[in-house]
Amino acid sequence: MLGTLHSIATVAAFIAFIGIIWWAYSPNNRKRFEEDAKLALDDEMIKNLASERNKDKK
Repeated sequence: MLGTLHSIATVAAFIAFIGIIWWAYSPNNRKRFEEDAKLALDDEMIKNLASERNKDKK
């Protein structure tokens, strides 16, 4: 019984890992991640993106 639970937990963790990898490398998220990577380098871009994201939430 305990071995079965360990196997189920391992498979669930692996599926979660694959899901996170798929989400991180999804073409739909590429633009957002590229913009976020540049945020630390550009103070003006931080203000613009922050205001755009705040508008989306409203």
